[in-house]
Amino acid sequence: MDRRLFLTAAVALAGCATLPAPRPVSSPPYAELEPVYGATAGRGGLTLRVASNGCTSRPDFTFYVEKQRGAVQIAFARRRIDACKSAAPGTTELTFTWAELGLDPRNPVFLLNPLAAPVS
Repeated sequence: MDRRLFLTAAVALAGCATLPAPRPVSSPPYAELEPVYGATAGRGGLTLRVASNGCTSRPDFTFYVEKQRGAVQIAFARRRIDACKSAAPGTTELTFTWAELGLDPRNPVFLLNPLAAPVS
């Protein structure tokens, strides 16, 4: 076999071997993200529908914004567990203003939280 052909093939294969494997959605850091039952981007801000036993409020959540190459990604995580005892767990809506999130409402935002269907 020609050495140049062998070297070219080795370099090409080495380039493929250095690509990272895709990360499943359930692996960290996504495992800690709160599943959302819906998200709406409005003039006033971003509204999330999340699980609640009756005591969930905005201070129970934190968010992380990452801006890279013109794309904005945002993720929400629960700080405190909703420990209320409810006969029928439900959902609640939480609205975060664009100013609070440090985002321009005219730019697209990619929400990283998993989308879940309500069970009840």
